[in-house]
Amino acid sequence: MELRKRNKQLEMGNDILSSAENRTKVNVIKNNLHKYSISAMCKVLQLPRSTYYYEAKERQAEDEITSHIIKIFYDSRQNYGTRKIKKMLNKLGKFVSRRRIGRIMK
Repeated sequence: MELRKRNKQLEMGNDILSSAENRTKVNVIKNNLHKYSISAMCKVLQLPRSTYYYEAKERQAEDEITSHIIKIFYDSRQNYGTRKIKKMLNKLGKFVSRRRIGRIMK
């Protein structure tokens, strides 16, 4: 009886996680890094390892660059476009394409 109940709970958890978005799965992996390996959790959650590493890296870099772009834009009294912002970022040691800057500015 107890095993059936536990089995139902695990099936329900599996159904919920299999229908979740990639970001949700990445957050689950981040929260359980101290317990399990990344590759094992990716297998269970049916998430490619490359997606985990891409999502984890993208979030951190995007936030840092976004704050720099916004600061440069407002310091220029909202006059600088993507080309000038790119030059200012290069001076700070951040190498970002104009198209990415434009996408962040939207």
